[in-house]
Amino acid sequence: MTQTIATETTIGEVQLTITNIDNALKFYRDQLGFSLLSQAGGQALLGAGSAGLLRLFENPAARKEKGVTGLYHFAVLLPDRRSFARLIYNLAENGIEVSGVADHGVSEAIYMSDPDGNGIELYSDRRRNDWPRDDLGRLQMGTEQLDLEDLLLELRNGLDPFSGLPEHTTVGHIHLHVANLASADHFYREVLGFELMQRYGTSAMFFSAGGYHHHVGVNVWAGEGAPPPPPDAIGLRWFEIRLPGQAALDAISARLQAAGIAFEAHDGGLLVRDPSQNGILLTAG
Repeated sequence: MTQTIATETTIGEVQLTITNIDNALKFYRDQLGFSLLSQAGGQALLGAGSAGLLRLFENPAARKEKGVTGLYHFAVLLPDRRSFARLIYNLAENGIEVSGVADHGVSEAIYMSDPDGNGIELYSDRRRNDWPRDDLGRLQMGTEQLDLEDLLLELRNGLDPFSGLPEHTTVGHIHLHVANLASADHFYREVLGFELMQRYGTSAMFFSAGGYHHHVGVNVWAGEGAPPPPPDAIGLRWFEIRLPGQAALDAISARLQAAGIAFEAHDGGLLVRDPSQNGILLTAG
């Protein structure tokens, strides 16, 4: 019988390799509104309020690799629709380029890339009771045109000065390029214990803890059998899966050992790699 991951599980910190820390800070801090929590040499921790969300590591020699596994995008979840609208207004005022917008039924989202091409989604959720489902109650995420006019009506009673990402902003989910959906399904569902929420044709899957629309998305859009990037490539170093306590972490540790999957102690947690070599830090947050 498959054991499920703890319902309170969330995505925590995301760690990226970038090429220039100053350029990255201009983008994440000055344009998107992340707060700079610490900086030392070529490393920086950014967040919202006092909560760390994104850790950057500078490597001027790093290159952007195509056709490999790794980050598709990490998704920054705003705490409410009004704060999401305020962020979009600020991006428009400052001429920040976006690569796409979408209404997924469960959420409203915009997409962009950082100066190194790392994918980013900014979004706000709809209420769970309003998420689209089929006659059997199964989640039906889609991709429709985002009604920006209606979204910006959230600001009709006045425009507060933009002061950065609000407190309670989180990393809502992570979306990964993988080499094979079947192996990813086994790892995220059978070993880690996530629930499969939805398939997107034969090219993508979405996994969740606690009935959320998804905490982890995987796709084969970089190509079936795509290799992992070299260690010094631009992109994902690892992302954190934050469990609600030591017992939940110990349960996953036991399942990893039973499955013969190697892991190591790292930064107060366990560092493991999925079958496509995407790094995951499991913590008892």
